Amino acid sequence: MSEKENPNAIRSRIWREESEPDNPFATKAAYCRGFDVYGEMVGQARWVEMLYLLFFEEPPTAAQADLLEALAVALANPGPRDASIHAAMCGGVCGSTAASSLMAALAVGAGQLSGGREIFLAMEGWASCGTDLDAWKNRFDNFPTSAGSIWPKADHTPGFDPHGVSTATTVTQTLSCLVRYQAGPFLPWLNENREAMEKLAGIPLALSGVAAAAFADLGFSPEQAEMIHLLLRLPGAAAHALEQRPLGYKKFPFGTVELVDESDWGQP
Repeated sequence: MSEKENPNAIRSRIWREESEPDNPFATKAAYCRGFDVYGEMVGQARWVEMLYLLFFEEPPTAAQADLLEALAVALANPGPRDASIHAAMCGGVCGSTAASSLMAALAVGAGQLSGGREIFLAMEGWASCGTDLDAWKNRFDNFPTSAGSIWPKADHTPGFDPHGVSTATTVTQTLSCLVRYQAGPFLPWLNENREAMEKLAGIPLALSGVAAAAFADLGFSPEQAEMIHLLLRLPGAAAHALEQRPLGYKKFPFGTVELVDESDWGQP
């Protein structure tokens, strides 16, 4: 039966499967963009090569694979200071299921402060401004808003640290490392123009800004980069949730909570 004759057929340019002759529900062979996953890729391809191939028609070049792998290491664990990791830790100490802890990390890490949406907005900047410093200045001065969007207006320049005083050492270290792969024009340009960009933004560069430039060099769209950024930060969330689980909520630093007498409500 052809695809036209079968309205229930799943259409995908990414994945194709062949079923076993004696069981239509068992897979005999699976192909990602035409590459035999279990017959050729397993044991030969790197994980980042598979990740890249899921989003693009062709596998990455050596420089692209190396850049993506280095970026994955940089993003693997944002650490307990990050709100998404803290959310996963809260799930862990409360005995939540594995999926619940990860979903908490995804929900909190999806926003406009170091989250997936910030990556999306920063990526839109690279798509529209590229390596034109004047265009970046205009974007920072007149930041566009999306009519009808569920997202509130960004309260800081995407890709930069609203609480930063100076550029964090980890940010400059990551940028210096990723530049060496020479996979595209944006990371080298950002490295050369970081101080100028920070002056325009009024705040220092954040790791999200470096990640956005790397995703742009890799050819990802804003939508793709948002997805992958969420994915690459999950290992740290999982590890911290499991670490906190046996400790229990009594040893977890939820922070100080002050109780206020109702009679004081509304008083200056």
